[in-house]
Amino acid sequence: MLNLFHRDLGGAGHPSLVILHGLLGSSRNWQTVGADLAAKFHVCALDLRNHGRSPHADAMTYEAMMGDVLAWLDAQGMTKATFLGHSLGGKVAMLLACRHPGRVTRLIVVDIAPKDYSLSAHRGEFTAMNELDLGRLASRAEAEQQFEMLVPKWAMRKFLVTNLERDADGRWRWQINLPVLTRALPELEKNPLAPGDSYAGPTLFILGGKSRFVEAQDHEKIRQYFPSARIETVAEAGHNPHMDEREAFVRVVSTTNTP
Repeated sequence: MLNLFHRDLGGAGHPSLVILHGLLGSSRNWQTVGADLAAKFHVCALDLRNHGRSPHADAMTYEAMMGDVLAWLDAQGMTKATFLGHSLGGKVAMLLACRHPGRVTRLIVVDIAPKDYSLSAHRGEFTAMNELDLGRLASRAEAEQQFEMLVPKWAMRKFLVTNLERDADGRWRWQINLPVLTRALPELEKNPLAPGDSYAGPTLFILGGKSRFVEAQDHEKIRQYFPSARIETVAEAGHNPHMDEREAFVRVVSTTNTP
C-alpha cells in the first residue's frame, strides 16, 4: 500500500467527502469543484497510485488502488466518508463500497458503470504519449502539436499535457507512471466487481447526457450491484460533468442527503 498524496479543498467541520479522479487525471483537476462542494462537505481529493504526486508502483490493479485508499483513510483517522469517484476513480469507489461498506457513508459515481469497457479510444492517446521524444521537447504547446494526428480532440490534448512537468534540471518528464499505466490498460478495462458484490447503502450515479460511457441498458446492471442507486443525468455534459456543467454538477452532489 502506498502513501497517497491528497489536497484538502476546504470545508473542515462538514461531513467528509473523498474524491477519486479518472485515468490520467489527478486531484488538481478537482480543485475548483472541490472548493464549491466545501460549502457542504469537508473535501479531500486524492491522487491515485501512478498519478499526480502519489508514488509510483508496478502493480496497477483495482484491489491495489482500493488498498491505498483504505490506508489513507486509516492514516487520516477517518472511520468513513462519502466517496465520489469519476471514471477510473468511480470503479475504485464502487469496489471499496462493495468490499468495505462500513467505511462508506455514501457512494457517488460519475459517468462510469460496473461493466467491462474497451479503452480503444485511449489507445491513440497512449500511443501519442509513448512516442513523444521528451529529450527534444521544448514546450507543452509543442507536445500538443505532435499529438494532433493521434488525438483529434483539442480538449484531450490539453488534458494530456497537464501530466508533463520539468525535473530539477529543466528536462521534461511524465508525472504519471506512463509505462505501468500503458501495460495496465487491459486490467483497467475490466469491471472490478465480482458477481456477488453489492452495496446497499445510499448511492448516486451522475451521468453526462452527451457521454456514451453509461447507456440506458446499463441501468439495470447498476441496480443489481447498487439496489439503492439513484441515477441523475446532467443533460448538456459529456464524460466530465464536473468540468462541462460545473454548477449543475455541484447542485446534484450538494442535494444528496448528508448525515
